[in-house]
Amino acid sequence: MSRLCEGRIVIVTGAGRGIGREHALLLASHGAKLVVNDLGATVDGTGGDVSPAQDVANEIMAMGGEAVVNGDDVSDWEGAQRLINQAVETFGGLDVVVNNAGILRDRMLTNMTEAEWDAVIKVHLKGTFAPSRWAAAYWRERSKEGQTNDARIINTTSVSGIYGNPGQTNYGAAKAGIASFTIIAAQELARYGVTCNAISPGALTRMTENLGMGDTDEEGREMMSPRWIAPIVTWLSSTESASVTGRVFQASGRGLGIANMWHQGPMVDAIDDPTVLGSVVRDLESKAQRNSDMNGHPATGPGRPNIW
Repeated sequence: MSRLCEGRIVIVTGAGRGIGREHALLLASHGAKLVVNDLGATVDGTGGDVSPAQDVANEIMAMGGEAVVNGDDVSDWEGAQRLINQAVETFGGLDVVVNNAGILRDRMLTNMTEAEWDAVIKVHLKGTFAPSRWAAAYWRERSKEGQTNDARIINTTSVSGIYGNPGQTNYGAAKAGIASFTIIAAQELARYGVTCNAISPGALTRMTENLGMGDTDEEGREMMSPRWIAPIVTWLSSTESASVTGRVFQASGRGLGIANMWHQGPMVDAIDDPTVLGSVVRDLESKAQRNSDMNGHPATGPGRPNIW
């Protein structure tokens, strides 16, 4: 088998279980050296246990690969810096950061608490920003010193963020922010030899098992296995992907695609009289594409207004 990531130094956050575990194992099988990060928290972000990350590192070493464990909280500023430093100090550099760590605290907006909002935004959005920021600073310094980079940031968004899902205003807001973060970071970091892409995974994990995401039969569960997400992350981590940046990939056992994100819809000339806007807005709305459902298709059917 051709090894796409031979010698590449890769950090995967939230790599102790689920999708992150699959990323780490496939990357290692393709020759990457791994920093396996996982705080070991529960689905809602509480607690901590480094043993899941250690188990993954042990699996990698048992297959002849190289891996070290990191238990830092990626949403902590100093913790994120320690994570980046550990990769550089252990393996002599850094090529890829895969931001995968996340939690859920689902609640309808009318009942959501401040703590539920803050926790999810912090882990997902700041937990993407902080490691990316320290990694970007490392690669910028290398560039200023005349060294070349062929580096990657790979973020994790969600259909809840790019399309919308009731009960997840906190999670969806964070994931939509990550998609925008990805596009902007790709523009900023290109000069330093760094690409930035995101994936929107569809998989059954401990985070999604109570969301009614998938079929219960064996074939359906296989199609929603997290193993289907790791191939695109492994390819994006490789040197083959140098020309691809600023993209959001949707991945599951049902397919692989690119989300088109926001595009400008119908427009009219500027209007300064609000009393005439009623008919104008209704006409614009009739011409605009309907917002997407969770499959990324324009929502249709009774009870599915354009704003859904």
